[in-house]
Amino acid sequence: MITTSSRRILLRTATGIGGRTALNALVACGASSPNSFYSSQETRQAHKAYYPTNLSHNSQQVAFKSALPIEVDPIRSDYDSSAIYSGSDACDKAGISSLGITGPKIIYKNQTFEELFQHEVKNNEGKVANAEYGDTFTVDTGKFTGRSPKDKWIVKNIGTESDANIDWGKVNQPTSPEVFDELYEKAIKHFNSKDECYVFDGFCGANPKSQRKIRFVHEMAWQQHFVTNMFIRANRESDLQGFEPDFTVINACSQVNEDWKKHGLNSEVAVVFNVEKKCAVIFGTWYGGENKKGIFSMMNYWLPMENPPQLPMHCSANVGKDGDSALFFGLSGTGKTTLSADPNRALIGDDEHGWDEEGIFNFEGGCYAKTIKLSEETEPDIYRAIHKDAMLENVALKEQGGKLVPDYFDTSKTENGRVSYPITHIDNYHEPQMAGHPKNIIFLSCDAFGVLPPIAKLSPEQAMYHFISGYTAKVAGTERGITEPTPNFSPCFGAAFLTLHPTRYAELLKKKLEKHHAQAWLINSGWSGGAYGVGKRMSLKITRGCVNAILNGAVNQTTWEKDPVFGWELPASIPNVDSSVLHPRKSWSDPKEYDAAQKKLAEMYVKNFENYSGKGDVDYTQFGPQLDKL
Repeated sequence: MITTSSRRILLRTATGIGGRTALNALVACGASSPNSFYSSQETRQAHKAYYPTNLSHNSQQVAFKSALPIEVDPIRSDYDSSAIYSGSDACDKAGISSLGITGPKIIYKNQTFEELFQHEVKNNEGKVANAEYGDTFTVDTGKFTGRSPKDKWIVKNIGTESDANIDWGKVNQPTSPEVFDELYEKAIKHFNSKDECYVFDGFCGANPKSQRKIRFVHEMAWQQHFVTNMFIRANRESDLQGFEPDFTVINACSQVNEDWKKHGLNSEVAVVFNVEKKCAVIFGTWYGGENKKGIFSMMNYWLPMENPPQLPMHCSANVGKDGDSALFFGLSGTGKTTLSADPNRALIGDDEHGWDEEGIFNFEGGCYAKTIKLSEETEPDIYRAIHKDAMLENVALKEQGGKLVPDYFDTSKTENGRVSYPITHIDNYHEPQMAGHPKNIIFLSCDAFGVLPPIAKLSPEQAMYHFISGYTAKVAGTERGITEPTPNFSPCFGAAFLTLHPTRYAELLKKKLEKHHAQAWLINSGWSGGAYGVGKRMSLKITRGCVNAILNGAVNQTTWEKDPVFGWELPASIPNVDSSVLHPRKSWSDPKEYDAAQKKLAEMYVKNFENYSGKGDVDYTQFGPQLDKL
């Protein structure tokens, strides 16, 4: 007989090693409804307990965690593969001597959250913040409060598979094997000068069939904390026996590349990937997101190369009580994390996913949410996730009652303040982090011109056009040098992370849409009633109202009107949304000014799409804006 605790372990194992075997064992034991043993519905205590959930689930793939106090959450304690190696052979035991790292005499490997917290405090790596739901560690990454895309490089190994497939250019900047080797040796020399370091062995990809084994080598405990939050952790030390990483990241964040001019790079910061050597090195930036997005770029290379090809996606995902999953595509700051954290649906993941022959799956084991203007009223799931084991990044602190508390409204440091936390901090997270094929696909745009509607229905062909276009605005703080929204076309809503040509991903999405009959939508989380500086940012209430109508089917109860220029369909009404904002021209005080802004944006769409015209199986130009209708 399998006990309740054993069932929990089987379900959790399904997110990591041997997931299908564990899931099949669970079903075989008679647990046709995973919720049957997660029925505890304790009343939530103010500040110190998890909210229970009453949702039912897709019977063979879903289980929510029970309503247990934070202090005794059993899921948290199961992630214990901690080991400390000491002595002259410490590096060998930790598996990093093959990298050339042999100097440190103490290696802290896969440390628990408690152990990492002790190291963070001892090393004075940040401060302890008294968040409303519990203390959490806070770090300041200096001037690097966002990614450094101009400092990301990939080694061009002439004549190799990666050389033939990578889309070389401004996103995937080529550098030479010789430059990589010099940086690699410098990183190794740095770690060999240290007495101790941190190693994390984990996984990227909740589907065991396609997950990758990832190793990180860090000099900072808090960066180890970050990847422990963000990647899929081993349940126990035995799960890592015989672990051979598919890719290794050596993060020498405190070091700078003084020879950057000689190397032909752009600055003393360097984030360099070598596909053939299965390794990356990081220099000069402390920003935690470089760890996460680097591996995402590699998943964007690996998955489409599989047979059959899989689609990697820069999106969030959730699933409803009937097993209906939804995808939310969008760049940072457009609402992926916020909108997918829905109390009425189970969260699969907030940023990175894959879509294979069985359905969708999360790449990660945690969430990385923006904290700007965060409140419990507007984003309760994220707000309540900030407690023990979470980590705040570049969030201002203020003294209150003799303690330091987070101030999410103070953006003097950056508008890109973040919190990372294990996905188990979300009350209604989906376990395992997989679901069936999506019913709805939502493209999120933060329109700085105030032209796009809050919601539009797309035909399959229009969906392809807008997926390839990936229009949004770069939102303040997500990259260095961005201080106000800037119009941006980012193919597949993730150009910065696309290792292959955008049409490779677009063709994969096209096949998925056709095969599984998913409905695509456009949601504008940007401006209404005028452009940036004149109009107003779309309220979260409006955006959520539109998304809720899509997911609960209310959109099927209204009539639709075709937009003559963009061709998409606009609804006559949406429950709990003022109809005056549904047709953007009507929300502007001067319709002629709207017409001028619409013409400008439409021309930008057309101009941008010239980059892709005729490069795929179908020319989707005809499904974009019709300038002759202006």
